[in-house]
Amino acid sequence: MQRILIWDVPTRLFHWTLAASFAGAWLTSESDQWLSVHVFLGYLMLGLVVFRLVWGLVGTRYARFSSFWFGPKDALTYLRQVLSGHAPRHVGHNPTGSLAIYLLLLLTLVVGVTGFFTLGGEEQQGAVAGWLGIVQGRGFKKLHELSAWLMLLLVLGHLAGVVVESLLHRENLARSMLTGSKLADAGTPAARPRWLVAGLLLALMAGFGVWWFFYALHAPLEKQLGRPVGGPQTPNVAFVGAKLADNAQWRDECGSCHMAFHPSLLPSRSWERIMAQQQQHFGADLGLDAATSAAVLAFLSANSADRRATEAAFKIERSIQPQDVPLRVTQTPYWVKKHRDIAAADWQSPLVKSKSNCAACHSDAEAGTFLDAAMRIPRNAASKAKP
Repeated sequence: MQRILIWDVPTRLFHWTLAASFAGAWLTSESDQWLSVHVFLGYLMLGLVVFRLVWGLVGTRYARFSSFWFGPKDALTYLRQVLSGHAPRHVGHNPTGSLAIYLLLLLTLVVGVTGFFTLGGEEQQGAVAGWLGIVQGRGFKKLHELSAWLMLLLVLGHLAGVVVESLLHRENLARSMLTGSKLADAGTPAARPRWLVAGLLLALMAGFGVWWFFYALHAPLEKQLGRPVGGPQTPNVAFVGAKLADNAQWRDECGSCHMAFHPSLLPSRSWERIMAQQQQHFGADLGLDAATSAAVLAFLSANSADRRATEAAFKIERSIQPQDVPLRVTQTPYWVKKHRDIAAADWQSPLVKSKSNCAACHSDAEAGTFLDAAMRIPRNAASKAKP
């Protein structure tokens, strides 16, 4: 027996990067604050699978699919041999492990593609924003979550298999994937390291990471929305959604005393009641003439939450009972649920002061989009909104 190189450097780099990416994507899947990282890892996983498919055709001996092309019957036979304690040792991938690899590659593609369309549908962001409605996006999200759970179960099964086979053959398979070397019979052909390919793969991943985190997520929000707005710099290239309808007359009239809350934040019946009671508009008289009032109301009704133009509008409208007519967005059940974990000290912060001060935390509040990734509680506030 002699120790030779089995797993080339690109294969090992792919393996551990994919494992780390999946773990990171899983841990960031439920947080608005980490959405940008979650999406980055999803794109990275898709790119890694593309690389592995190519490397499985042109890579070194043990990385090629031809070296571990076993069928389901072979995998089941080998599994029975493992359970009996008499499974033959394979220098490369064994039949059951090879089946797990193919399934992992397939599930990674499914997770990545469904996540891609979830972002474009439910979030109305990314390269396919607007291709799907929010309802269709939520459907893709269910598939995304189901495939992620299946992938997690497969990963756990893979880890269990590594432990069992390591004990059965008295070798550390995890260490072999780190060092690339294993004991083999004399004369067994060794793989070549392929450092150049690994370096190119690493450079591509690093370049993508630099572009994503230093450009895509830190370009000014003004570039995304096409006009100047207040607030810190927030995502624009990675999170580009549909531009909402605007109206100069509405913005002038409704924005003269406070931020002009976009019509998509309340249903049309709420705007109708607000305009009907404009003489007693939260303690003030709007003083609008009939023509102006009618024009503003027409814009509010045509772009209300009933149209479900954004994820926020969709969820707000769904949370309100048909018989209810909220006059403030802060009265809607979705808003209450979304902000229930924010501490009282945060509301009292000099940077916030009021629950109606949406722009304090939402950089795109004036545009009405309320993207998850554009939400940042001021730095001196300790708590965070629940995703």
